[in-house]
Amino acid sequence: MNAYEKVKEARSRKRPTSIDYISSIFSSFIELHGDRLFRDDEAIIGGLAYLDDIPVTVIGIEKGKSTMESLRRSFGSPNPEGYRKAVRLMKNAEKFNRPVITFVDTAGAYCGVGAEERGQGEAIANSILTMIGLNVPVISILIGEGGSGGALALLSANEVWMLENSVYSVISPEGCASILYKDQEKAAEVAGNLRLTAEDALALGVADRVISEKNLGEKEFYQEIGSMLKEKVNDLQKCADVRSMRYDRFRKIGGFAQ
Repeated sequence: MNAYEKVKEARSRKRPTSIDYISSIFSSFIELHGDRLFRDDEAIIGGLAYLDDIPVTVIGIEKGKSTMESLRRSFGSPNPEGYRKAVRLMKNAEKFNRPVITFVDTAGAYCGVGAEERGQGEAIANSILTMIGLNVPVISILIGEGGSGGALALLSANEVWMLENSVYSVISPEGCASILYKDQEKAAEVAGNLRLTAEDALALGVADRVISEKNLGEKEFYQEIGSMLKEKVNDLQKCADVRSMRYDRFRKIGGFAQ
């Protein structure tokens, strides 16, 4: 598939959502709600769970499956309270020394007037800042779309993994085509130039692993991801300073490494 075909695949309503990954990989999941400031944003789900025998905090961006559920979850575009809920869960994880695992699938943060009035930009920035500074291992998996800061807010991890047909970009191909050419019909043309595929991200050092979709959604698929997560969590828990490791990773990506 070319880049734009992968964009379409990443957006497919047939793909598993965060709830599918959480229910299939983890056990004893207890969902926690609310940001203790405004309300519970259902575009982000999160709580406590076990990865085999390891207690973890799991956070995911959820698009929903049916039309009504997707409307309730803002089609996976979180409001500020969603990111603030995620921050609350991450701080709780650090307090009790639990690794954090996130699943990301979003076209971007919700851009309504109410979201801006409640501090959308600040909420995203604080989520990135909190995630970068955690003293516990953090692993993020991009399972579909990874749109701009709305995705980066939950992808500032020690390791970022991407499914082979997921995409990660500062802007959608349609948005880019509209800005450059004033024509959304050129989206397919600009998609390749955005270098948004999993292979591109791996080559750039933005992603650390590309996960095959050969058995997408099947029992073996989730078992394989669970095994990889457990192995990597155990490795990271042996590290003396996962916070500095995460900081150095992003300095290197940004071209600031010594």
